[in-house]
Amino acid sequence: MERMNSWNSSVSRNSLTLSRRISHHVDDDVESESVSEAGDIGDRALHSRRHSESSSFHLPNDRTPATGIIAPIPASNLISYGMTPGQSMTPVCIDGKVGPENIRNEADRELPRTLNYASCLIHLAVFGVLGVLTRYLLQKLFGPKVAGVTNDQTILYPDLPSNMVGSFLMGWFGVVFKGDISRVSEHLAIAISTGYLGSLTTFSGWNQKMLELSVSGHWLFAALGFFIGLFLVAFSIIFGIETAKGFRWLLNKSSITKRYEMKWKVNTCKRQLGVMAVLLAVLGSLWGVFGALAKAKFKHGGSAAQLWFGCMVGPVGVWIRWFLARLNGRGLGKSGLMKWLPFGTLIANVSAACVMAALATVKEAVNTRNCDTVVAGVQFGLMGCLSTVSTFAAEFNAMRESKHPWRAYAYATITICVSFSLGILIYCVPVWTRGFDIDT
Repeated sequence: MERMNSWNSSVSRNSLTLSRRISHHVDDDVESESVSEAGDIGDRALHSRRHSESSSFHLPNDRTPATGIIAPIPASNLISYGMTPGQSMTPVCIDGKVGPENIRNEADRELPRTLNYASCLIHLAVFGVLGVLTRYLLQKLFGPKVAGVTNDQTILYPDLPSNMVGSFLMGWFGVVFKGDISRVSEHLAIAISTGYLGSLTTFSGWNQKMLELSVSGHWLFAALGFFIGLFLVAFSIIFGIETAKGFRWLLNKSSITKRYEMKWKVNTCKRQLGVMAVLLAVLGSLWGVFGALAKAKFKHGGSAAQLWFGCMVGPVGVWIRWFLARLNGRGLGKSGLMKWLPFGTLIANVSAACVMAALATVKEAVNTRNCDTVVAGVQFGLMGCLSTVSTFAAEFNAMRESKHPWRAYAYATITICVSFSLGILIYCVPVWTRGFDIDT
């Protein structure tokens, strides 16, 4: 009897330990996924939405569970509906009934996969260009010639205002109102958060300015620039989230949001194709204008030529960052090691910082007007859009509010230290080996 009781207690302890491990693993996975969704999950968003819609019944207003089991529709009925037995379909339960009208309405809501990807890429490109233009305007507005707040030689680097504004807006449209925007158009939600806000902010520009300060001997300024910059963008997104929650509370008092949400909702193929065609025309027009302006200004060089060339190549950086974002929340290997670390955003920021440093070295080595224009345009447009601070700030804030707040500071330390170390190595090796004079 005593052996039996001892065996039962041992089994109970082992079961309790196993359940705790499983519970901890599940909680950690959920937390990692919530962190990745706070930033960006790339083209996984398109797959997850399509999968969720094809594997679950749609209920009225998505509020009440189904009270019964809905049996599969017989093959004979599928044929009578004009569908083949092998054709995919999503039964829609409305008022407890499943019918061919509901199936066809559901099918009409989805674009084919190729067009769905193309539409998302067009959204990202248009809003990415707008982000580049906004970042340029903020640089000029707060720069030495207008407000005189930022400067290349101080810890208040030129991209600090755009990083703060972008992080603040990320709190609004990338965190609090992201779900509301997604219900109107998921592509619009991706375009605003990943395209516009991701391109409005830049990590590579921030890293490069701190790198140049350190190379010129101002190591303390560089360290303070990283510390103060991180504090300001973290506070900006917190302030954005808090103000957005207050505004949301005011909106909930009225029904205006629901009325406009239903009116402007892009939930049919016809509407999606219409929006796609309009944005494609806008993108073509923008590229045509930017190309003409860049050609006209190229022979004279200067910031104008760099801007227009940067706007032309900026969308490529947005697309690369969006595809890399699929790595967020995945972890390393089959076991998903370190799933809490957003590897997609990390790779985008580190790689952009390294290429930015390499381009700066090329510019110093060649030292011609045409090279300066092309390199500066790629740095400002392509590298500026490939790296992001707003997504980084959203992920940092989500980790800070999780059960493991230390992960936020570990993530920030890894991003900054790896980017700065590799960047300064790339930037300074030619100086040490060839004797280039870097005048910052």
